[in-house]
Amino acid sequence: MPFARLATATTPTCHIGLGLAAVGRPGYINLGRDRDLGDDRSVDALRERTHELLDAAYAQGVRYFDAARSYGRSEEFLAGWLAAHPEIDDIVVGSKWGYTYTADWTTDAERHEVKDHSVEAYERQRAESAALLGDRLDLYQIHSVTPDSPALTDKDLHARLAEAAAQGVTVGFSTSGPAQADAIRAALAVTVDGEPLFRTVQSTYNALETSAAPALAEAHDAGLTVIVKEGMANGRLAEPHAPDALKAVAEETGLGCDAVALALVLRQPWAGVVLSGAATVTQLASNLHAPVVDLDEDQLTRLAALTEDPRAYWERRGQLPWH
Repeated sequence: MPFARLATATTPTCHIGLGLAAVGRPGYINLGRDRDLGDDRSVDALRERTHELLDAAYAQGVRYFDAARSYGRSEEFLAGWLAAHPEIDDIVVGSKWGYTYTADWTTDAERHEVKDHSVEAYERQRAESAALLGDRLDLYQIHSVTPDSPALTDKDLHARLAEAAAQGVTVGFSTSGPAQADAIRAALAVTVDGEPLFRTVQSTYNALETSAAPALAEAHDAGLTVIVKEGMANGRLAEPHAPDALKAVAEETGLGCDAVALALVLRQPWAGVVLSGAATVTQLASNLHAPVVDLDEDQLTRLAALTEDPRAYWERRGQLPWH
């Protein structure tokens, strides 16, 4: 397991990773992108921004970096940074397959990504990822598994993934939607030759959406590394959009809403890595204060009241526009 590399890390930020969804392409659903990215979203501008974020994250103790085939040029940007820093050998690099980026570097495409969990899609995208990341790719995840995903039942696909695992690539999956817990439990039951196939799970968990927590605890107990995505709820838990209760607790702690929101996730005993989706170095620096946030019982009680019904949460997420 490549995540064993993180076990020897002693910095407070070693359990925070950097996800590249927000900077690998010009359009995304996070709130505040006009403010964060400005007008220049050229390939060169976002490559430079990604490299600045990777530099800052590594310098501040972050050791997990997360990309995907559907995050525009995120793998390309990450590969360029890795090539410029061959001396860096203590990080873990993860990517995902299962969605194809279709927006052609625009923010107003009719469809920004197309989902396909077939064997054919895996073989094509695995070759694309390998061409960019080569042997630096540690973790390859099925992107956004839901309970009805064919990836949970396709034995041929399972055999191909097991082959990749035998060659040294850790195999994982991510989840999305209101039935994340069901997808996680179904994935935990997938075996090849009597052995569990998946070694990591990446799921959405935050102050508003907590429904996956029991299944994530089960995954952790089964030996999987749990990676948490969307801890900021696509910007809904950041200034200026954060709920009043979160703003009040943040003011009491003297830190940002983002740091408090991520601290809530870091408190979970099953959370192995919590992703920052920062789009600016300033946001990243604020996110990285999360490990030092100390919340008392009263504050935790007030924040617990923010939890939404998962169906309502995911419906609202689905309505967020691509900026």
